[in-house]
Amino acid sequence: MTAAIRTLPILLLALSGPALAQYAGDEYGDDDYYAPAVPENVSYGYAQVLRADEVVERVVTRTPEERCDEVEYRSTGRTTGGTVIGALVGAALGNQVGKGDGRKAATVVGAVAGGAIGNNIARQRAEAEARGCQLVEVEREESQVVGYDVEYMYKGEKYMSRLPYDPGNRLRIRVSVTPDDAAAAAR
Repeated sequence: MTAAIRTLPILLLALSGPALAQYAGDEYGDDDYYAPAVPENVSYGYAQVLRADEVVERVVTRTPEERCDEVEYRSTGRTTGGTVIGALVGAALGNQVGKGDGRKAATVVGAVAGGAIGNNIARQRAEAEARGCQLVEVEREESQVVGYDVEYMYKGEKYMSRLPYDPGNRLRIRVSVTPDDAAAAAR
């Protein structure tokens, strides 16, 4: 009988293990508590386009243009100022790129490229001045279509969206249905 009394606590402990395991920790921590993720409730349909209005932006561009006199002048041939200004601008832009040694290299490359560009512009300007010409920046204004404000109807409801294209007579739409969690929380 003493052997049975000794094994009784071990037997009770072994049998209570599964019962205690279900209460271990957080009751919501069990993976089986949560339902598996449901794919998003999405479907596609077509809406009738009521109107599509162009969205137009005014774009101003500046381009250098050569304007000449009938008189020829002697060329000064000075391009140092343009080279220096171009190198400074290029170095400043190059310094904005990279970190550490990469920034130093980008600064040097920017200075060299900017100097070459500045020298080229100064040389063109000097040549134009020698022919009695000046490079003048001319502003040109044009209108560009940047999108379309589209009004469309789906299941008796009107909607409005800005699209990058004209959809034509009908528009393919994505319909997603989800519960209103805020309404459930207000109860």
